[in-house]
Parts: sequence; C-alpha cells; structure tokens
Amino acid sequence: MIHARDITKEYVDGDGTQVRVLDGMSLDVEAGDFVAVVGPSGSGKSTLLHLLGGLDIDYRGEVKVGGVTLRGLEDKALARFRNTHVGFVFQSFHLIPNLSALENVLLPSYFGPRDAQAVKRAEALLERVGLGAKKDRAPVRLSGGERQRVAIARALYGGPRLLLCDEPTGNLDAATGDGVIQLFRELHREGLTVLAVTHEERMSAAARRVLRLKEGKLVEERASERAVLGGAP
Repeated sequence: MIHARDITKEYVDGDGTQVRVLDGMSLDVEAGDFVAVVGPSGSGKSTLLHLLGGLDIDYRGEVKVGGVTLRGLEDKALARFRNTHVGFVFQSFHLIPNLSALENVLLPSYFGPRDAQAVKRAEALLERVGLGAKKDRAPVRLSGGERQRVAIARALYGGPRLLLCDEPTGNLDAATGDGVIQLFRELHREGLTVLAVTHEERMSAAARRVLRLKEGKLVEERASERAVLGGAP
C-alpha cells in the first residue's frame, strides 16, 4: 500500500536555519496493516503523514501509494487521488461548524462525482460510527468523541484504501479515546489500511506494528513476521 524510499525533507526555520526533519527515511506498509508511528512532538510525525498523503510533495526520494507515484501527478489528479484513495483524520477534527454532522460527512462529495446515493452513503457511515441518530446535529452539539467519529465517517466517504490519522485521540479523554481506538481496530479488521502518528501509548498499543521516528529515520519497535520496514532494499 505504501512504498517510500530514501525520503529526505528539509525546511528553513524562522531564523534562517535549515532543519532536516526526515533523513533518508524508508518505509513499506502492506495493504490491510495497522501501523503506529511514535515519537515526541517536533520529531516529524505529521510531516511524514503529509508526505504519504500527498499533501506535501516538496521532498527528495520516492513515495508510492497503491502503486501510484504521488509526485508524478498534476495538482488536479493528486487532489482526485486523495479524495478517492486516502482518508484523513486529524486531531482537531476540522468540521465545519455551521453544517450538520451529515453535511460534514458529505463534504468530499463536493470535490468529486456525486450520485443519487450520496446522502444514503453518508447516513450509513454515520450509523457505522454510532451517530445515525445525531446526523442533524451541528458539531457544537456533539461531544469531542462524537466529533471525531463524524470526522472518521467523512474520511471513509470516498471508500479509501488507506486511512491516515494525525494524533486522532490527542484531544480526547481516556474513555472517549478508547472508543475511537476501538473503531480503528474494527476498521482494520475489515481490511482497511490504517497508519496513525501518535505520541500516545494507548493508540500505539492497538497497532500491529509500531515504528519510532528517531533522528529522521524509522526504527521498528514491534512487528509481526510479515512486517516489512524500509531502510533495507
């Protein structure tokens, strides 16, 4: 599902110093895997996620997702790829406050083909995450955990093969976060590839593989026999 080789990412900070966030990093993630990338704040976890999701193509190296070389796509093609192949879940939910839960889930349909079944598909996804009865509520009338479930339903709308999650439990209390983590487990069991960057042990404990970002490279901390980590050919 993900094939990244020799990824180097640099930026210039406020005082003009060049900072290398990722340093020749390599990674393979098989379809249907559940991977957690851990590390302290500022270690480059979110940067890695943005590269893998095609949100940032300013790097050296190669990234393929589902066999597609992301940097080889023009802007419109890259946007279509993200809308149909990758779902994003962020710490801050990024819901539109003046839209209902259902309307928030439907947002991806405005950036791609929309058919007569769009509303039914969005309603089914809200049912899937346990919020069918609250589809008409605005985000302000939902708890933090419910908002994150709406965000997950929205991420699933396009039928993605890959779910990329950036600190998805970072704004949630322990009990609420556990419920969201259980939902990720269920999605993984159903065959979805999940990659989450996190600093929380409860999230990494749910993953099948745990990788740590250290000095711009990934170090495998836990894996099954089938796990494959880059750094080797």
